[in-house]
Formats: sequence, C-alpha cells, structure tokens
Amino acid sequence: MKLPKPVLWTVITLPLLGLAIATAPQQWVPHEWRATLFSWFGAGAYRALPESERYQLPEAGEICPPDFNGWRQEQDIEGVHIAAAAGCVADNPYLIAAAVKGTNNVSADTLLKSGLTPDAIVMGRDLDGDGDPDEVTLRLEVAELNGGSPDLPVPITTFDIAPGIQPGMWVFAPKSFGMSTENFESRKANPLLRAPAPAIRVEQGDRVTLILENNHYLPHTIHLHGVDHPFSADHGMPHDEAAAHGDHATHGVGTDGVAETSEMPALPGNAQVYRFAPRVAGTFFYHCHVQANVHILMGMQGMFVVEEARPNNSVQTLNIGAGQVRNSSVAVRERYDREYDLHYFDLFKKLSSTVQDYADTRLRLQAQHRDWNITEDSPNYFLLNGRSFPYTLQESLVAVKPSEKVKLRMLNGGSGNVAVHTHGNRLTVTHLDGIPLNQPAQYMRDVVDMAPAQRLDVELNTTDDGLHNYGEGVWLMHDHHEAAQTTDGIYPGGSISVIAFESYLEPNGFPRVAGSDWQKFFTAAYYRKDVPVWLDYDPGGLFGAPAAPLRPLVQALIFGAALAGLLYQVRALLPRRRPIR
Repeated sequence: MKLPKPVLWTVITLPLLGLAIATAPQQWVPHEWRATLFSWFGAGAYRALPESERYQLPEAGEICPPDFNGWRQEQDIEGVHIAAAAGCVADNPYLIAAAVKGTNNVSADTLLKSGLTPDAIVMGRDLDGDGDPDEVTLRLEVAELNGGSPDLPVPITTFDIAPGIQPGMWVFAPKSFGMSTENFESRKANPLLRAPAPAIRVEQGDRVTLILENNHYLPHTIHLHGVDHPFSADHGMPHDEAAAHGDHATHGVGTDGVAETSEMPALPGNAQVYRFAPRVAGTFFYHCHVQANVHILMGMQGMFVVEEARPNNSVQTLNIGAGQVRNSSVAVRERYDREYDLHYFDLFKKLSSTVQDYADTRLRLQAQHRDWNITEDSPNYFLLNGRSFPYTLQESLVAVKPSEKVKLRMLNGGSGNVAVHTHGNRLTVTHLDGIPLNQPAQYMRDVVDMAPAQRLDVELNTTDDGLHNYGEGVWLMHDHHEAAQTTDGIYPGGSISVIAFESYLEPNGFPRVAGSDWQKFFTAAYYRKDVPVWLDYDPGGLFGAPAAPLRPLVQALIFGAALAGLLYQVRALLPRRRPIR
C-alpha cells in the first residue's frame, strides 16, 4: 500500500530530527533541555579519554661541534699568549693574535688565517715609550645576516641564533676579505660576520681612528656611547664642507654619530672617520644612531672597552661575538683570573622579517619606518652574545674554578631592562656605566638589573663560603624577566646560560648536566612547537597532547547527514516554481 505523501514525509522527517538531536554537539543544546533529553534517551555511556599522542625524539644537530683546528687549546701565536677556550666553540686564535699585534705586524700566514684585511687593525707608534702602541686604526664594515634574496626562497648569509631560528639582522663587522659565506656551497655566514658587533678594546689615552666603510645599502653612523670623544673633528668650529672633504663630500666632520645634530651619515659606498683619544677607562657601548629605533634593534651595536693604561699593555682590540676574552689586559690580569664580555640584546620578529619579505630596499624602508610601530610591538628573541639557548652554552657559558675572581662586563643593548640572576653565586657590582664605585658603594646581589644601554662591571668570586658561592656545579644564569627565557615564546630559550665549574665540563667544553635530555633543544622541530617539552621524561604519555578521538568524528558525520536530510525534507514542502511559457 502506497502511503500518502504527508505521512511519508512525517515518517522520514521524525527519525532524521531525532538523529540530529541525538548527535548534535552537547554545547549546542540549552541546559534546560538536557535533563529532559537524558530522561528520554538516557545518559551517554562512559567514554575513556583518548590516548596521548606519541612522539619520536627528533635527531639533533651537533650539540658540541668538534674542534678540528685545535682552536680551543691554550697557545702562543706571534708572541701573543692565548688562553684556552672555555666553551666548545672557540674564536679563531690567529684573529686574536692579529687583534693584539695589529694586522700590519703579523706574518702573511697569520694574516691569511685571520680572515682580516691588511688595513683592518693598524697599530702605530709607541708615543709614550711604555712598550705598547698608542696609535690604533680600526676599520668596520656593515653586514646583513639572514636577509632575503630575489634569487632564493630562503635567507642567505645565515646566522642561526637558535636551531632553525634566523631573524634578519644588520651588524658591524671587521674589514675582511673573501666571501660573505663559508664557501660556495654554503649559505652560512663567514664566522667574522655575526652578532653582536665585535667588542672593541683600546687603551686609555690611545689615539684611536675608527673608520666606518659603509658597504651597506642604507646610511649609517657610529655613536660612541659613553666613550670620551669630541663633538666634531674641528671641535665645533665653523668649517667649509668642501674644504674639509672635497667637492663630493656627503657628510660633515661631526664625530658624535647623530644624523640630527652632529653630522650627515655615511651614505652607501662612503666612509666616515671618527678620531678620539679616550681619557677615562671603562666599559662602554657603540651603535648606529641613524633611525635609532630601527638600526640599534636590528643589531648594529657592540661593546666598547677602554682599558686602564699600563706599560707593555697590548690589548685584544677585537673580541668577535663578545664572550671570553682570551688575552686580557695587564690591569685585568692584576686582579682577575678570567674575563668575559656579556652582551644582552633583543630582536623584534616583525621588524627583523622586513629584510626577508622584500627585495626592494624602498619597500623595506617603508615597512620599517612607516608600517612597523615599536610602541605596538614587543621583542620575540632574547640574545646573549648573539645567540639564544641552547647555543649560548656552546659559546657564552662562564667557566670557572673554585676560589677564583672573574670579571664580567655586562651590556644591555636591548629595548627593556635585563635582570641577570645567578644560581649558586652572588655578584658584586664594581662599576656602573664604566665608572668605578668606591669600595663602600659596591654592592652584592643575586639579581643585577640593567636599564637599556646600561653597562655593569661585575666581580664573580667563586669562593665556597655560602655568601659568594654555594659550591661547584652547573649553575643557571638567566634574565629573570620570564619572557627573556623563551625564544618566540618557547621555553627554554632566550638568553639563558650557565656558570659552569670546570669539574662539571666535558672534555669538549660542554657542561655535564643531570635531568632531562637536552637533545630535543638542539632541534628546529622543538622551536617550531612540533614536539612537547615533556618528551623525554614522560614514558607513560601523561602530558602529551591527546590524540584526535574517532567517535566525535563519526558523530559529526552522522549529524551532518541528518541535517542534510532535514534540509532536503524542508525543501520538499516548499512550493516549486513552474517555468513561464
């Protein structure tokens, strides 16, 4: 027997409606309806939680690269004593020798191995007859790291601050020869091209000539922050630009490095010369002062140290990438067993990406100066000596022995305060912004705070007395602003490092740690958020992400089918339009 259409419609629609109600997401059902539905259909059966997802530990990169060249060992080159390197990644000892003697006073072999040009560091006369040169000429260039290219879909001249993390940067670099990359087959930057800019050292009273050879595509200057220098080369007297620099001069004779007040910046292809003779010793700062809200935060900054005058005091003029000073000055050796340069700064992801997103310089400038707003942004990357954890432990750990005195020079080149906290040790602040504190004014802290651009000279005393130090170990050292312990929000990262006693160092220079497996930290997958932090110490899978359960998927498919059927049934009730003849 054929059913009437209304009855057939009802017979089909009511089950579809019930099926749609039964499979609808619970959160869609009003609370007052749920009790009634449970009384009709009964409560759902117990459903076990889905299993946690399982992850394989990613294959890590080199945790501590092998020292094939023997750079880590203590050695003498060209009569320069070079201390053993503390970490597993060491500076080129031939460059250190050239930085102490001058590129004009070393053999061709040492100069070639240093990577520097013959005029990069020129030492002049000993004017006071105390056994060391008093005329120093330094040449710096500008390099772009992790920049974009119209020829490749990936960054070139790469410098990883952490595994797989390559923010765009600009840096000052010593004048060098050869390629900007390691070789023809690599995109990795030449070791001389890195962040931060090299720490510069001169002696108190030296006649310094600092030459910026601008090989970049933007104008730049150098501001000697805190360093004793004149306002201009003619001491502020009126001058004629053409007479001073020739008919094609593009900049004045100012030496403060500020485009708005002292001189025009060095345009691409031009040079700017800064001459000064610092009378006051201390730890200072140098940075570009063109569009300072961009250029400083893109990485154009470095530490500048004026060493106390002593006889026979040939200082290590450049400390590439900061970190351990392997040839300390006479004054430092008088009071300390070791010396480290610790340069903290941060990077803004959106700002750094502008040199990767655009090939046209004009579009880069628009993105940096008109589109990006520093007041609406916050930093994503926090660096110590140009790296973030875990790479900080390869280059910038502070290695010590018991009962030592260690000099730490700290610089905050970032956009916010840095609160350095040391586990297991207390620090004594001896200098503020390069100025020594009288003994009663010196203070001891386990957290020392630095405002932006501020410098601290700090004494680390490893005497195990419960006050200065609590004993040997691998003691964490980190900024206690918690964001600075992350890399783009992933912990651990940022500027975390350690104070490691040599008894806790492996032969390769990496600290011997207990606890979780560090292998995952040396993978790009970890900083892409592809693997959980609990990976190696959660064998039961208690903390992993829950796997996608099958039942909700099936329920959603049934609900969708029921809903589609209901819509078809509703459409059947609507009057059909007849074609007009």
